[in-house]
Amino acid sequence: MNRQRRRARSSEAGYTILELLISTAIMVTVTGAIFSLMNPAEGNAQAQPEVADMQQRMRVTSDTLSKELMMAGAGPYQGPITGSLVNYFAPILPRRVGSMSPDPTTGPGSFKSDVVTLAYIPNSYSQTTISQAMPPKSAEVKTNGQANCPDQAKDPLCGFSEGKHVIIFDTFGNWDMFLITQVQNAAAHLQHRGDDLNYKYDAGSSITEITDYTYYLDRQNNQLRRYDGYGLDEPLVDNVVDLRFDYFGDPNPPMQPKPLKGNANCLYDAMGNYIGLPVLDATEGSLAELKPEILTDGPYCGGGDNTFDVDLLRIRKVRVTVRVQAANPAFRGSNTALFMKPGFARGGDRYVPDYRLTFDITPRNLNLAR
Repeated sequence: MNRQRRRARSSEAGYTILELLISTAIMVTVTGAIFSLMNPAEGNAQAQPEVADMQQRMRVTSDTLSKELMMAGAGPYQGPITGSLVNYFAPILPRRVGSMSPDPTTGPGSFKSDVVTLAYIPNSYSQTTISQAMPPKSAEVKTNGQANCPDQAKDPLCGFSEGKHVIIFDTFGNWDMFLITQVQNAAAHLQHRGDDLNYKYDAGSSITEITDYTYYLDRQNNQLRRYDGYGLDEPLVDNVVDLRFDYFGDPNPPMQPKPLKGNANCLYDAMGNYIGLPVLDATEGSLAELKPEILTDGPYCGGGDNTFDVDLLRIRKVRVTVRVQAANPAFRGSNTALFMKPGFARGGDRYVPDYRLTFDITPRNLNLAR
């Protein structure tokens, strides 16, 4: 009887502690193996949205700069003076231009590799000439009528309106931009706001609507920003960590702008004799690399805040280099070759290296004579 009871108790006995420990260890090993297989997929799933955001930021940056640089130099297409702006002044400047924190006009400070200011005439009827001389301290300008204006009787100023950006320039290399504050159609008068002009413009000087922007890299906030030359300075793209503009131009010196006899500028003396500039060596196909020292050594055209180095008239191609980063530092590692601003990612599928892109733009309006 006692043997039967002992057998019953023995058949009902549970696991020993040793057996429990062994089974737990096996379970932990298997579970760990499963999670190790799933973890890379989790890291990849977290990284892919960041990669998509970087590609989108790069697309917006490259599209914006490409379209604007392609238009640079587009000039008036109606009226007595037509053709590319490069025949009159430099439509691409490697510095910030405007009323807020402008860069120096001459010397080393007039060139910044991460800044470009560009100008072009948009598709607009607002293209004419001034009918009376405009002295530097004038706040008013009187314009000539435009024969091709769609409704000359109702709108003699043909689209000039409050808030528009306007440029006035001559054939000597002088130019000024200002903002229209008031329009008097009956008298063909425009009121403008801005600093004093840099030059006295004679009757017949061109006046037209203008599109002009400065694009630059805000390195403190990692932003590509756009400045309109007056009061609007806005961010366009975040997490841009590097931006560079390189310039290439015609090895042959520019021949325009050419003033009338009796007037001198950066290219001609008062007798109309060409002063002369050196022919540069072609280093990029048929173009020459325009290094900073070439674009800052003079001679200088224009005047005042709108002075520019004459070699800027050579520009025929702009090379743009852009670098964007992952917004979350958890996806940026410590390798400075891959990350301009390192983070704390440990590697593997959580690594999202900086995205770098270089592209060339040959503005068609600067290459019409080539």
